[in-house]
Amino acid sequence: MQLFDGAQAFSTEFGGRTLTIETGVLAAQAGGAVTVRYGDTVLLATATMSKEVRSGIDFFPLTVDFEERLYAAGRIPGSFQRREGRPSDQAVLVARLVDRPLRPLFPKGLVNEVQIIITALSTDGENLLEPLAIIAAAAAVSISDIPFSGPLAGVTIGFVDGEFVVNPTAQQMEISGLNLQVAGTADNILMVEAGAHELPEDLMLDALGLAHESMTEVLELISQMQAQVGKPKYTGSHLALPAEETQTLVHGLAHDKVVAALSSGLGKHELNDALAAVRSEVQEALAERMASGEIVAAHVAASLDNVIKTAVRRRILDEGVRPDGRDTTTIRPISVQVGRIPRVHGSGFFMRGETHVLTIATLGTPGDAQRLDALQPAEDKRYMHHYNFPPFSTGETGRLGGPRRREIGHGALAARALVPVIPDDFPYTLRVVSEVVSSNGSTSMGSVCGSTLALMDAGVPIKAPVAGIAMGLVQDMETGAYRVLSDIQGMEDALGDMDFKVAGTEHGITALQMDLKIKGLDFNILREALDQARVGRLYIMGKMTEVLPAPRGKLSPFAPRILTIKIDPEKIGKLIGPGGKMIRSLQEQFNVKIDV
Repeated sequence: MQLFDGAQAFSTEFGGRTLTIETGVLAAQAGGAVTVRYGDTVLLATATMSKEVRSGIDFFPLTVDFEERLYAAGRIPGSFQRREGRPSDQAVLVARLVDRPLRPLFPKGLVNEVQIIITALSTDGENLLEPLAIIAAAAAVSISDIPFSGPLAGVTIGFVDGEFVVNPTAQQMEISGLNLQVAGTADNILMVEAGAHELPEDLMLDALGLAHESMTEVLELISQMQAQVGKPKYTGSHLALPAEETQTLVHGLAHDKVVAALSSGLGKHELNDALAAVRSEVQEALAERMASGEIVAAHVAASLDNVIKTAVRRRILDEGVRPDGRDTTTIRPISVQVGRIPRVHGSGFFMRGETHVLTIATLGTPGDAQRLDALQPAEDKRYMHHYNFPPFSTGETGRLGGPRRREIGHGALAARALVPVIPDDFPYTLRVVSEVVSSNGSTSMGSVCGSTLALMDAGVPIKAPVAGIAMGLVQDMETGAYRVLSDIQGMEDALGDMDFKVAGTEHGITALQMDLKIKGLDFNILREALDQARVGRLYIMGKMTEVLPAPRGKLSPFAPRILTIKIDPEKIGKLIGPGGKMIRSLQEQFNVKIDV
């Protein structure tokens, strides 16, 4: 490929093919910009940081967008306007996949707005977009002026004919027993997303090890780029970190009261009320000093958050006791019900502590499959899993609208967990909807459990029940001491170091998702987490199968019935008739739907 004046290209072998990262031509005014080419797939990634900060902001405003352009695949959009509209689910999932490992590598307390945009310029239908999007975004940030603790790389691992494959092609993925997406630095893995056909835990660990090893050349390439063409990192960034004096003052006022609240064994809302009372007392005690400007109110709030976080973590590390009084391996109380909703084709209600998920299964004809208008090779989808998280589920109010990125992501995770157990010869299109009616952590895994129940209640002959569990981690990075937590709740997710979701059957893993907030994870800890997750998953599955051991012997009486008839291919034209007249007449006369 011929380079323009001023362009610089860097290449390496990656998964048996050449990966090239170019900079210096496209998007020259962005903070950092690269094009990544792998085969004939080309992505443009830009990373830009604002130098001004919105007043009163106390969080890191990072946005990541993946822009699909259907011209990349030589297609014209099928919408009325014939142009791209709202992002497809695939675009949302790729954006989430990039966001999750990037986020922990930015400096703590950074409040400058950072925007990363990845645009698909060309796709060959062979090379997967996900790892390339991670690499492109990481390279753009690394050579930009944005503070960043990279480099970062991504890779896909497949499992074909009993062998692991690094960056399998789309064609290989069609027969692969594993779709593992991994992102990490030279030191550790930061993000995992996987779907698998009941893969044993030891093989999953081997795949993760191979993934981390395979990223070495790409990480070195990005480091080389940064050294040669990278901009000096911006040093004027606004960091919203409270002064040490403020932290010490707030600790003295709040620590003992926070510990007392945590030791009282209160439920979610009662504990939140108790901690809110402590927060009010501290703010009242410091009101005059905040009003005079001697102390910044936002720094008091941040210091209080730090006191609560430290107290929760120390209690877990030192005593092995969690905010609700459980030890590290105990699962919250579980209740299960099927057939709760009349007339629907199948329903399952799964309750684990304060997390309650109601799932409804609906069976349709092959013609009900979702038509896809995205860059992914598949043309339709016959298993759809939708996840809804209304504001009342956490006792709050909020605006209702279309699905948010989190809802799309959780629905996709539950789908990955269940697709491997749907028989290939089951002729129906399936739509499963998980309604989160009460939430205190791990609702995505609750939706997996509720969906298994709904499918079995509908009479779908799944190969095996699937259960899911969310694991957590609290680790002292100075001493190395840690605790792996089973069935984490909301507070442990927010204040812990890992969110590790594992779903599967009794035979192996069908879905995996992991996000780390720390910069290092020992593989021994990962092994312990997987082993502990298996024990918890089988315990949850046992509670489910006590109520419904296997799929019902026949479909719901309200579900449609599908009859398959084979005819001579030469007579298909007679069945359809001129302009479809005959097939429409048959459908109207017998009140049926005919798919050829």
